[in-house]
Amino acid sequence: MGYGRLGSSELGSSRHYPDSTAVAHATSPRPRNSKLKFLFIFAATLIVACGVSVAVLVALRNKATGDDNTDLPSHRKPSQAMSQVCRKTRFPSLCVDSLLDFPGSTTASNTDLVHISVNMTLHHFGRALSASAEINNLQMDTRARAAYDDCLELLEHSVDQLSMSLTSVAPPPNRRSQPVGSTADVMTWLSAALTNQDTCAEGFADVKGDVKDQMVDRLKDLSELVSNCLAIFAATNGDDFSGIPIQNRRRLLEESPAAREFPEWLSRRERRLLQSPVTAIQADIIVSKDGNGTYKTIAAAIKKAPEYGTRRFIIYVKAGKYEEQNLKVGRKKTNLMFIGDGKGKTVISGGKSVFDNVTTFHTASFAATGAGFIARDITFENWAGPSKHQAVALRVGADHAVIYRCNVIGYQDTLYVHSQRQFYRECDIYGTVDFIFGNAAVVFQNCSMYARKPMDQQKNTITAQNRKDPNQNTGISIHACRIVATSDLQASKANFSTYLGRPWKLYSRTVYMLSNMGDHIHPRGWLEWNTTFALDTLYYGEYMNYGPGGAVGQRVKWPGYRVITSPVEANKFTVSQFIYGSSWLPATGVAFLAGLSV
Repeated sequence: MGYGRLGSSELGSSRHYPDSTAVAHATSPRPRNSKLKFLFIFAATLIVACGVSVAVLVALRNKATGDDNTDLPSHRKPSQAMSQVCRKTRFPSLCVDSLLDFPGSTTASNTDLVHISVNMTLHHFGRALSASAEINNLQMDTRARAAYDDCLELLEHSVDQLSMSLTSVAPPPNRRSQPVGSTADVMTWLSAALTNQDTCAEGFADVKGDVKDQMVDRLKDLSELVSNCLAIFAATNGDDFSGIPIQNRRRLLEESPAAREFPEWLSRRERRLLQSPVTAIQADIIVSKDGNGTYKTIAAAIKKAPEYGTRRFIIYVKAGKYEEQNLKVGRKKTNLMFIGDGKGKTVISGGKSVFDNVTTFHTASFAATGAGFIARDITFENWAGPSKHQAVALRVGADHAVIYRCNVIGYQDTLYVHSQRQFYRECDIYGTVDFIFGNAAVVFQNCSMYARKPMDQQKNTITAQNRKDPNQNTGISIHACRIVATSDLQASKANFSTYLGRPWKLYSRTVYMLSNMGDHIHPRGWLEWNTTFALDTLYYGEYMNYGPGGAVGQRVKWPGYRVITSPVEANKFTVSQFIYGSSWLPATGVAFLAGLSV
């Protein structure tokens, strides 16, 4: 099926993009010299640092064993440890070849090979980033430029995620600093790096020409390398249930219900901020269209926010409709919190779609990738309409993101839960085809998913989860939610079928638990993506759902579908076990909703 999200004809939505000759023309190169200079310096520094790290590791190991010969044998014979770890990967030949390229790898232990695999993968990503930046001045039409820009952004994210992983796994014996992340953190970062490469490739799926050819060459083997890296780490460190991280910890639920509504990575102060009235919150920046604030635009507020902030930085956006093109909280803008005046009052709006000859990734009215992103009491919408197909209202790739009491409104591809750990509570999400999609580890709790009336001949699909690797700790968990139809769909539901989801990628994973399902849900529950694709590798589960659409008697009989009967299994998709695992924020000791009850 390639990299594009090609839907069935029944959905009435081809995943191919419009003919670029009809909607765009060739554009001249963009003057971004300072940005490119930074990328070159950053990538060069990274490559040197990786080499030094490996040299130190090898020297220490050789000194300990008394072996000073680090030359590789001419026949490149892998060691027993190397063969053992590479057998656990999906691409064993590439695994062996890539590890053999590092001096001293043939004498490395299993633990050392975990470190070397992450280091080696980071080295390749750094070189790919530098090489990709070199072709910025090539002529590109609008579509190719969007895909190219996506890839550069995603490569930068991956380098960050791999760098954090490297400082967290098997550091050399003389290293005194503590790892920056836990096992769950590293699994999340490696999973996200793999998702980034998948998204980059998808962006180029319908692009033709020299730019695509050169990018394919520069990005060769990156997905496979990070997949192998993830497999090696998971085999050595993972505590897993079909790829789901299991934390063997329990928290007492002795606090009030309000204190248990959010994941433990939020501090006491942040929990209070989520519950406090706007008048009681001291904002760092106030955005107001009428000029009675710090700035009139959200873009100006984001620009003013500090980079790599360690304290919570609050941006209060007063009531009004803000239509600013492609707002983005970038990866350097960490710990930002956006507070509005309420659903339908503070509205962030946009109308970009793939008909503008850009990638789906590029269509988001608002995007957030800076870790610790929080949004409260805001409506995010994309008004492009169903005929424009993919048109994202909100895209989130931020780790430890929380979206609380927000509306997310669109049609096809409304909410892009792209990657990393995310939590949504008391949100209303509206859409038609694949309107919650992506590859984050995400839990929706006490939310309402509204299926809207689609175009003629279309079928609604609530989710399209795109986990492509069995070792990724990702999936969509919909817990204690309402699955409902808007009034226009309810009035014509006999003419349109609505399904709980369909498998975008081979290891797609989605569960619904303790949720109320309306009678618009088709009795089969789930829809094929393309005949038998992924039906025996996906994981789709339902646990104690109710309402007229919750009956499971006529559900699909796919090998990967299951009616979950064990609370132990269901618990693995709750906040505590599916997205818990933070160690980079101080532990608060505050109790949270650890299990299934609400």
